[in-house]
Amino acid sequence: QVQLVESGGGLVQAGGSLRLSCAASARTFSIYAMGWFRQAPGKEREVVARIGWSGCTIYYANSVKGRFTASRDNAKNTVYLQMNSLKPEDTGIYYCAATQTVGLGASQYEYWGQGTQVTVST
Repeated sequence: QVQLVESGGGLVQAGGSLRLSCAASARTFSIYAMGWFRQAPGKEREVVARIGWSGCTIYYANSVKGRFTASRDNAKNTVYLQMNSLKPEDTGIYYCAATQTVGLGASQYEYWGQGTQVTVST
């Protein structure tokens, strides 16, 4: 069983930055690939980034490439999402999730955090 707790969300103006953190309870955190997802009102949950167990393999959605950076610290059981040059369309609830599979889709992830709200104002 893995428990995930996100933090770091908030209200920021367009062009600003936020850093999300996701702390995991698992003793074997390093065996999980971690994903960051977001869900805007009225829209489906979408993958933002995925980082492999070692931190060397990272996928980014096209909409965030060059602006968001995912990283992880296995010694601290924590994964991060640095978000720069934020846009109003980045607004949504951000979730971290853990999986032992190689898929990108939300259905591939077994464990989810409760989410943290990110709001980007114009």
